[in-house]
Amino acid sequence: MSDRTGIFAGDDPFAIARSWLAEAETHEPNDPNAIALSTVDADGLPNARMVLLKEIEDDAFVFYTNYDSAKGQEIAESGKAAFVMHWKSLRRQIRVRGMVEREDGPQADAYYNSRSLKSRLGAWASQQSQPLASRAALMAEVAKVTATQGPSPKRPPFWGGFRITPVEIEFWADGAFRLHDRFVWRRRNPADAWVVTRLNP
Repeated sequence: MSDRTGIFAGDDPFAIARSWLAEAETHEPNDPNAIALSTVDADGLPNARMVLLKEIEDDAFVFYTNYDSAKGQEIAESGKAAFVMHWKSLRRQIRVRGMVEREDGPQADAYYNSRSLKSRLGAWASQQSQPLASRAALMAEVAKVTATQGPSPKRPPFWGGFRITPVEIEFWADGAFRLHDRFVWRRRNPADAWVVTRLNP
Protein backbone atom coordinates (compact mmCIF):
# COMPACT_ATOMS: atom_id res chain seq x y z
CA MET A 1 0.00 0.00 0.00
CA SER A 2 1.66 3.20 -1.17
CA ASP A 3 0.88 6.44 -2.95
CA ARG A 4 2.47 9.52 -4.50
CA THR A 5 3.74 10.73 -1.09
CA GLY A 6 6.21 7.86 -0.87
CA ILE A 7 4.55 6.40 2.22
CA PHE A 8 4.63 2.63 2.31
CA ALA A 9 2.46 0.84 4.86
CA GLY A 10 5.19 -1.62 5.74
CA ASP A 11 7.88 1.00 6.20
CA ASP A 12 9.45 2.10 9.47
CA PRO A 13 7.59 5.31 10.45
CA PHE A 14 10.73 6.76 12.04
CA ALA A 15 12.61 6.30 8.76
CA ILE A 16 9.78 8.09 6.95
CA ALA A 17 9.88 10.91 9.52
CA ARG A 18 13.64 11.31 9.06
CA SER A 19 13.20 11.33 5.28
CA TRP A 20 10.48 13.98 5.41
CA LEU A 21 12.53 16.12 7.79
CA ALA A 22 15.60 15.85 5.55
CA GLU A 23 13.52 17.01 2.59
CA ALA A 24 12.05 19.86 4.63
CA GLU A 25 15.56 21.05 5.55
CA THR A 26 16.08 21.96 1.88
CA HIS A 27 12.76 23.83 1.58
CA GLU A 28 11.84 25.46 4.89
CA PRO A 29 13.67 28.78 5.45
CA ASN A 30 13.44 28.65 9.25
CA ASP A 31 13.42 25.85 11.82
CA PRO A 32 12.28 22.86 9.73
CA ASN A 33 12.48 20.83 12.96
CA ALA A 34 9.93 22.99 14.80
CA ILE A 35 7.06 21.12 16.44
CA ALA A 36 3.87 22.28 18.14
CA LEU A 37 4.10 20.38 21.42
CA SER A 38 0.92 19.75 23.44
CA THR A 39 0.62 18.78 27.10
CA VAL A 40 -2.19 18.99 29.66
CA ASP A 41 -2.20 20.56 33.11
CA ALA A 42 -3.51 19.03 36.33
CA ASP A 43 -7.06 20.09 35.40
CA GLY A 44 -6.84 18.50 31.97
CA LEU A 45 -6.61 21.86 30.19
CA PRO A 46 -4.35 21.57 27.12
CA ASN A 47 -1.25 23.70 26.53
CA ALA A 48 0.58 24.06 23.21
CA ARG A 49 3.84 25.76 22.26
CA MET A 50 6.55 25.57 19.62
CA VAL A 51 9.78 23.76 20.46
CA LEU A 52 12.60 22.31 18.37
CA LEU A 53 12.82 18.58 17.79
CA LYS A 54 16.47 17.60 18.10
CA GLU A 55 16.59 13.88 17.38
CA ILE A 56 14.56 11.19 15.65
CA GLU A 57 15.78 7.95 17.16
CA ASP A 58 14.97 4.39 16.08
CA ASP A 59 11.85 4.36 18.25
CA ALA A 60 11.39 7.86 19.70
CA PHE A 61 11.53 11.63 19.27
CA VAL A 62 13.70 13.82 21.53
CA PHE A 63 13.58 17.51 22.46
CA TYR A 64 15.24 19.53 25.25
CA THR A 65 13.90 22.03 27.75
CA ASN A 66 13.84 23.29 31.34
CA TYR A 67 12.28 20.58 33.51
CA ASP A 68 10.76 23.24 35.77
CA SER A 69 8.93 24.93 32.89
CA ALA A 70 5.17 24.56 32.47
CA LYS A 71 5.63 21.84 29.86
CA GLY A 72 8.21 20.06 31.98
CA GLN A 73 5.93 19.99 34.99
CA GLU A 74 2.92 18.90 32.95
CA ILE A 75 4.88 16.08 31.33
CA ALA A 76 6.16 14.97 34.74
CA GLU A 77 2.56 14.84 35.98
CA SER A 78 0.97 12.99 33.05
CA GLY A 79 3.87 11.16 31.40
CA LYS A 80 2.26 11.88 28.01
CA ALA A 81 2.51 14.42 25.19
CA ALA A 82 1.62 15.02 21.56
CA PHE A 83 3.05 17.13 18.78
CA VAL A 84 2.48 18.23 15.21
CA MET A 85 5.32 18.92 12.78
CA HIS A 86 4.00 20.95 9.83
CA TRP A 87 5.82 22.01 6.68
CA LYS A 88 3.78 24.58 4.78
CA SER A 89 6.12 24.62 1.79
CA LEU A 90 5.81 20.83 1.34
CA ARG A 91 2.17 20.68 2.41
CA ARG A 92 2.91 17.84 4.79
CA GLN A 93 2.56 17.20 8.47
CA ILE A 94 3.35 14.50 11.02
CA ARG A 95 1.24 14.01 14.14
CA VAL A 96 2.60 12.06 17.14
CA ARG A 97 1.10 10.97 20.45
CA GLY A 98 2.89 8.94 23.08
CA MET A 99 4.53 8.32 26.40
CA VAL A 100 7.35 10.54 27.68
CA GLU A 101 10.43 9.96 29.81
CA ARG A 102 13.44 12.09 30.66
CA GLU A 103 16.73 11.97 28.82
CA ASP A 104 19.09 13.41 31.43
CA GLY A 105 22.23 11.35 30.97
CA PRO A 106 25.27 11.57 28.69
CA GLN A 107 23.11 12.19 25.63
CA ALA A 108 21.65 15.31 27.22
CA ASP A 109 25.13 16.41 28.30
CA ALA A 110 26.41 16.03 24.75
CA TYR A 111 23.58 18.08 23.28
CA TYR A 112 23.94 20.79 25.93
CA ASN A 113 27.66 21.05 25.25
CA SER A 114 27.01 21.38 21.51
CA ARG A 115 25.05 24.60 22.04
CA SER A 116 26.58 28.06 21.89
CA LEU A 117 28.05 29.38 25.14
CA LYS A 118 25.39 32.09 25.37
CA SER A 119 22.62 29.50 25.00
CA ARG A 120 24.19 27.33 27.70
CA LEU A 121 24.42 30.30 30.06
CA GLY A 122 20.88 31.30 29.16
CA ALA A 123 19.65 27.90 30.28
CA TRP A 124 21.13 28.61 33.72
CA ALA A 125 19.74 32.15 33.85
CA SER A 126 16.13 31.58 32.84
CA GLN A 127 13.57 30.36 35.35
CA GLN A 128 11.41 29.30 32.43
CA SER A 129 7.65 29.98 32.69
CA GLN A 130 8.06 31.87 35.99
CA PRO A 131 7.14 35.58 36.34
CA LEU A 132 9.89 38.01 35.29
CA ALA A 133 10.15 41.56 36.63
CA SER A 134 11.86 42.97 33.54
CA ARG A 135 14.21 42.27 30.67
CA ALA A 136 16.90 44.04 32.67
CA ALA A 137 16.43 41.55 35.50
CA LEU A 138 16.93 38.67 33.11
CA MET A 139 20.09 40.18 31.66
CA ALA A 140 21.41 40.78 35.17
CA GLU A 141 20.91 37.10 35.90
CA VAL A 142 22.75 36.21 32.69
CA ALA A 143 25.67 38.37 33.82
CA LYS A 144 25.63 36.69 37.21
CA VAL A 145 25.74 33.14 35.86
CA THR A 146 28.38 34.15 33.33
CA ALA A 147 30.60 35.19 36.22
CA THR A 148 29.87 32.11 38.34
CA GLN A 149 29.73 29.39 35.66
CA GLY A 150 32.66 30.51 33.54
CA PRO A 151 33.37 29.56 29.91
CA SER A 152 32.53 25.85 30.31
CA PRO A 153 29.25 25.58 32.24
CA LYS A 154 27.96 22.13 33.05
CA ARG A 155 24.41 21.21 32.14
CA PRO A 156 21.98 22.53 34.76
CA PRO A 157 20.31 19.78 36.82
CA PHE A 158 16.93 21.29 35.92
CA TRP A 159 17.54 21.20 32.16
CA GLY A 160 17.63 18.22 29.83
CA GLY A 161 15.77 16.11 27.33
CA PHE A 162 12.40 14.45 26.98
CA ARG A 163 11.96 11.34 24.85
CA ILE A 164 8.52 10.75 23.32
CA THR A 165 7.92 7.09 22.52
CA PRO A 166 4.86 7.08 20.27
CA VAL A 167 1.78 4.92 20.35
CA GLU A 168 0.47 6.79 17.30
CA ILE A 169 2.16 8.45 14.31
CA GLU A 170 0.17 9.94 11.46
CA PHE A 171 1.55 11.15 8.14
CA TRP A 172 -0.55 13.69 6.24
CA ALA A 173 0.07 14.96 2.72
CA ASP A 174 -1.98 17.57 0.90
CA GLY A 175 -4.21 16.32 -1.90
CA ALA A 176 -6.16 18.03 -4.67
CA PHE A 177 -9.66 19.17 -3.76
CA ARG A 178 -8.83 18.48 -0.10
CA LEU A 179 -8.65 14.75 -0.76
CA HIS A 180 -5.55 14.42 1.41
CA ASP A 181 -3.45 11.31 1.93
CA ARG A 182 -3.38 10.11 5.54
CA PHE A 183 -1.68 7.02 6.97
CA VAL A 184 -1.57 6.27 10.70
CA TRP A 185 0.66 3.83 12.59
CA ARG A 186 -0.93 2.72 15.89
CA ARG A 187 0.02 0.41 18.74
CA ARG A 188 -1.53 -0.02 22.17
CA ASN A 189 1.81 0.36 23.93
CA PRO A 190 5.43 0.81 22.80
CA ALA A 191 6.17 -2.92 23.01
CA ASP A 192 3.45 -3.84 20.48
CA ALA A 193 3.75 -4.14 16.71
CA TRP A 194 2.41 -1.30 14.58
CA VAL A 195 -0.96 -1.53 12.86
CA VAL A 196 -1.10 0.70 9.78
CA THR A 197 -4.35 2.20 8.50
CA ARG A 198 -5.18 4.58 5.70
CA LEU A 199 -7.61 7.25 6.84
CA ASN A 200 -10.25 9.28 5.07
CA PRO A 201 -9.24 12.91 4.61
